[in-house]
Amino acid sequence: MAIFQSAGSARRRLFCAGLSLAALAPSAWAQEYPVKPIRLIIPFPGGFTDTLARLVGIKMGESLGQPVVVEQKAGGSGQIAASEVLRAPADGNTLFLIHIGTHAINPHLFAKLSYDPETDFVPITELARVPNLLVASPTLEVQSVSELVALAKSKPQTLFFASPGNGSSGHLAGELFKSVAGVQVTHVPYKGASESVQDLVAGRIHFMFDTLAQGGALAKAGKVRPLAVTSARRHNAFPEFPTMVESGFPDWDTGPWFGLAVRQGTPPAVVRRIHTEALKAHNNPDVQGRLIALGSTPGGDTPEHFAATIRSESQRWGKLIRALDLRAE
Repeated sequence: MAIFQSAGSARRRLFCAGLSLAALAPSAWAQEYPVKPIRLIIPFPGGFTDTLARLVGIKMGESLGQPVVVEQKAGGSGQIAASEVLRAPADGNTLFLIHIGTHAINPHLFAKLSYDPETDFVPITELARVPNLLVASPTLEVQSVSELVALAKSKPQTLFFASPGNGSSGHLAGELFKSVAGVQVTHVPYKGASESVQDLVAGRIHFMFDTLAQGGALAKAGKVRPLAVTSARRHNAFPEFPTMVESGFPDWDTGPWFGLAVRQGTPPAVVRRIHTEALKAHNNPDVQGRLIALGSTPGGDTPEHFAATIRSESQRWGKLIRALDLRAE
């Protein structure tokens, strides 16, 4: 009997020790993380996506004591990048630069998606938003959004607007404009920005929702006519451009956003550490200044708030995509 009690006591001691280790596990994870270089997977090559990743990644690496290595995994509208992240262990050593396309548009655009934005990933924080700039061809006799609307209504089905492709944020902004303004214009998708800009300048295309950075530079060079930015407020880098709200479109706020996420299952303590370091890097004055100069609006929020934003954006654009019956090509 004494032997049985001794064995039982030993098992209880082992069980309690296990509980103690489990209780210490979160803090241990946070203290040890990271022990090797961190991968930051981005879904699109070059451009703002790459610049944002490197700006934030360099500062995070300096603070964490391990380099953050940016890896481009382009293709499938972000599906290749998402799959790469999901193949890696859920330990916080692989980060994902998510985007309005990967998490709010793709689920409604693709009949079958290789990942689930809500259940496969944990949002960390929004990093930046990039407003669009509604620009018109210099060959078009309009000086404001109201004049563009009036012209489109007077000549239905004669104006064309460009975008980087079906389902892009520029395309959806154009479709939203059609719906809210009540105009009949035709969408012309392109496979890149350069060709669409050439046609816009030449007058073969009449208007488009360009990125603020590119559209603003073209406007300052006199190649296109700026009509309105799509952010809720005027942008610090381009304060001379009015907003869509000022132009008679209440509550208008569109444009792609970017943020960080990790695989579902990543230890909560590691998620909190990544969030802390991401905000520290994001709030660096040099990073903030560079992001604003690039025509973006810096973000910075909690994982919970970012998750709510993603859900709201998904509902918003999903409704429009279903109404237009859009499908990925």
